[in-house]
Amino acid sequence: MNYSSLMNLAVVACPGGEVFADAVIRHLQEECLRNFELMTNELTARYHLDAHTVVTQINFINDVLSPAPHSRGKTDGCQTPQFKAATRFSLFSNGEVKAEILESIRGKDVYIVQDVENHYPVAFNEGMTRQVLSVNDHLMTILVTVDAVRQAGAGQVTLVMPLYPYSRQHKKKGREGLTASRVGKILESLGVNRIITLDIHSREITNAFDCLRLENLHASYQIIRSLAGLPDFVLNDDFVVVSPDTGAVDRNKFYATALKKPLALLYKERDYSRVSKDALENNISEIKLLGNVRGKTVFMADDMLGTGGTLLKAMEFLKDQGVGRVIAAISLPLFSGDAVSYFDAAYEAGLFYRIIGTNAIYHEVVLQREWYISVDITKLFAETIYRLHQGLSLGSLLDNRDIIIKRFAES
Repeated sequence: MNYSSLMNLAVVACPGGEVFADAVIRHLQEECLRNFELMTNELTARYHLDAHTVVTQINFINDVLSPAPHSRGKTDGCQTPQFKAATRFSLFSNGEVKAEILESIRGKDVYIVQDVENHYPVAFNEGMTRQVLSVNDHLMTILVTVDAVRQAGAGQVTLVMPLYPYSRQHKKKGREGLTASRVGKILESLGVNRIITLDIHSREITNAFDCLRLENLHASYQIIRSLAGLPDFVLNDDFVVVSPDTGAVDRNKFYATALKKPLALLYKERDYSRVSKDALENNISEIKLLGNVRGKTVFMADDMLGTGGTLLKAMEFLKDQGVGRVIAAISLPLFSGDAVSYFDAAYEAGLFYRIIGTNAIYHEVVLQREWYISVDITKLFAETIYRLHQGLSLGSLLDNRDIIIKRFAES
């Protein structure tokens, strides 16, 4: 571990991403402390020195290599960085947003955190103004923040966006834009070097950039660990993985392979002359099933839940097929519009047992529901940031199949 380099890592939290950023920073500090203790133990054993001598020597070297050593704090323990850069966001009466970096980040490796689907009031003007922002407002906040960070002389700029905005606009069928690609191009032109996101809607988006690198993380291990922790969970012959549509086949094939369980498929026929309005009024005209689900526990995984119409339709169909229990896993639980109330009604009707979702998107109301289980992925993002900053491999984080197989082999 390059201990001194951690002083060169800074996190900037946009208003929408404040909660997520604070959790990531806590995990970063824990990772820093854990690795410091490991390094101390290894050096103590290797050089046959007492722990106090090793710690003071490490901190002495760290102070020599770091700027302003007199401000680095204690010398007899881990000098855990604060990581979070002081920032001020102002919201003007006409809707314009301004970002100001209040400390030096010149030459630093800066990570800007934003949750573009946070639709709860966020703070501006040093807490005196609270405003609910749209996806477009959050995106504009990102743009002004990237510009401020670049103007402040940052060395590397990485955007941490658990949900990539406009990711569903990734292919052309007619006279329409490739907005997912265009958003990335804009960010790249501003000087963003890397984007870290979660379960991006289409892998094609990763090919849209010239130099910008996109790290696409997966919450599969965290979701499966939560699944295994459910009461009365048994991974037996009555368990089947079901893909809710053809677009989610690869994702559910991953779970079926890792869990060593059969994979079934729902095929939805859509009437494109009708426009989907909400969870109840969608354009699905017919559903067909490939596989056997009668009397079984069904596990379905999808990347994104908007109004929830597709998932609710699938749950209703599976119930008619005689399924035992339905458990759904969603990486990006938007719960747009009145989705929560629709799922309340579906739960009361016995259409499903639980929904497992990540905290990639900030929620308050859905966390109070009995049927919802929140999975924390901030540690995954913290580990990714730590490894990227230290120049370490992300291989085991990007493909966690072996970890999942080992987890269930031991159980």
